[in-house]
Amino acid sequence: MNAGEDKPVEDAAVEEAVTDEIETGDRLPWLETADDDYEEKPPILGKLLTAIAGLAVIVAAVGGGWWVLQRTGGGGGGSGALINAAEGDYKVKPDDPGGMKVDGAGDTVFAASEGATTNGSINVGAVPEAPVAGKAAPKAAPAPVSGASRVTANVPSAPAVAKAAAPSQRAPGPSAGSAIIQLGSFPAEAGANAAWARLSKRFNYLAPLGKSVEKAEVNGKTVYRLRVNTGSNSQASELCGKLKAAGEACFLAPN
Repeated sequence: MNAGEDKPVEDAAVEEAVTDEIETGDRLPWLETADDDYEEKPPILGKLLTAIAGLAVIVAAVGGGWWVLQRTGGGGGGSGALINAAEGDYKVKPDDPGGMKVDGAGDTVFAASEGATTNGSINVGAVPEAPVAGKAAPKAAPAPVSGASRVTANVPSAPAVAKAAAPSQRAPGPSAGSAIIQLGSFPAEAGANAAWARLSKRFNYLAPLGKSVEKAEVNGKTVYRLRVNTGSNSQASELCGKLKAAGEACFLAPN
């Protein structure tokens, strides 16, 4: 075998050895295929479809709620016109109210407080009741002094003193023991008669006693005195006290 024939054989052997080493050995890093380090992003079309589907769900929910309200009358129909109140009293008292009976119900004071017109009248002749005289408390007797001896002393007699004359007692006024009551003094007789008509109507206990109108001169002026004779001093005092308590003027006049 010559040299020219052996060279192709050697070249083929070397190439085969290099190929085996490359396949079984370490490969060069710059000859390796680069791997993808990022995740594949979803396509834009998928996002758009998802948004459309969500919007459709919202629209369907709103539309369904509105439909339910329309079906159940929750929409609140009507024209919105003003509703006028019914004619007549809105509260009517029943003919038979029933219920518990209360003392004093229906009295004049309740009707007057509600504005109703009552037929009440004032008794102008009423006078206050006379106070009831109470019994005075008995006075406590002084405690006796026991075991004390009575001491007597001789007191020299005082010189005699002339007794002073007793002051003269004042004569009782004309009203003492009087049974006549004067009800007023008027410049005209008509005024006295009008006063008697008013007083005898107001105080019914005066009418049976009768009146007297006496003409008199006081400080150069003529007056007419309206008087009543009660018959006794005690009755005159009692009647005059009643008249004064009722706001009238009177006094006991001389007989």
